[in-house]
Amino acid sequence: MATGRIPITREGYDRKKAELDRLKNVEMLEIAKRIATARDLGDLSENAEYHAAREDQGMLQARIDSLTEELALAEIVDPSTLSTESVVFGSCVKVKDLNENKELVFTLVGPGDEDPEKRKILTTSPRGKGLLGRKRGETVEIVVPKGTLKYKIIDIFFA
Repeated sequence: MATGRIPITREGYDRKKAELDRLKNVEMLEIAKRIATARDLGDLSENAEYHAAREDQGMLQARIDSLTEELALAEIVDPSTLSTESVVFGSCVKVKDLNENKELVFTLVGPGDEDPEKRKILTTSPRGKGLLGRKRGETVEIVVPKGTLKYKIIDIFFA
């Protein structure tokens, strides 16, 4: 179990909270009904519907437990109150990819806010870790599974 606080935006927190409420109050009730219906079919030792519903219940409970822990560790951060002197949680970072000679913008986010298609990357990802704490003008090399990324930090701002 992790002991540190995990930064998250209000939107990310609310999204996770809504998912947790839905899992507890809708999906868990549906599985309980499936178990009750399957139990009424008779012999539980050979009842595939019963065993499948119990397995689904276990997986759902694991997801509920995981979300509950994430929310307990969450620290809601308002990115607009943070400095743009260096890359921090919530920063938008404009970089020049020195390997491909093109500019990219990444937003460093916490769990629940990530969206790779919109270049919203987790602060805990290799790329996020490599950018955190860096300043404008710095060149950084980040080792990722595909190789080594080389970026020059052009700008740091908040959306």
